[in-house]
Amino acid sequence: MPSIFTHAAIPLALWCAADRGRISTPLLAAGVVAAMLPDADVLAFALHIPYADSFGHRGASHSILFAALMAVLAALLHRRLRATAVQAAAFAGLCALSHPLLDALTSGGLGVALWWPWSGERFFAPWRPIRVSPFAPQFFSARGMATVLSELRWVWLPLALAVIGWRAIQRAPVDSRT
Repeated sequence: MPSIFTHAAIPLALWCAADRGRISTPLLAAGVVAAMLPDADVLAFALHIPYADSFGHRGASHSILFAALMAVLAALLHRRLRATAVQAAAFAGLCALSHPLLDALTSGGLGVALWWPWSGERFFAPWRPIRVSPFAPQFFSARGMATVLSELRWVWLPLALAVIGWRAIQRAPVDSRT
């Protein structure tokens, strides 16, 4: 998995790319939570649930169904999130779905159960450039630092460039001679 901090990159990039005020602060916070929440499944280790189990790490909480449930929850809470139901659902669902997609780009683990409960098969992306993050005790190690550098290169930098490019396109003057 990318580090928990890097899962926040997608909602933050979407917020930076959007027009000011388009994504409210409560909606941004919900998006960050939705993007990070799938990794709460690490509690399965403490409960002695095997990694490969449907409810183990990168199992059910890393599925399209889980992202859809986050979208429905956000739609129900849209007034508190200061957004329309559609906007809240789309943002939270996309942020939640970004989690397993980023995890599928990592170099380790068992893959993600993207299609759970319809399939227990775990998937990786064909290209896996992001170093898998060590768990908490080893995060502040040489391996953890290599992970951070990998995430900066393959997630944060491309997202920053995309946001800058998007904002530049949005500000570009329109030719009125047409």
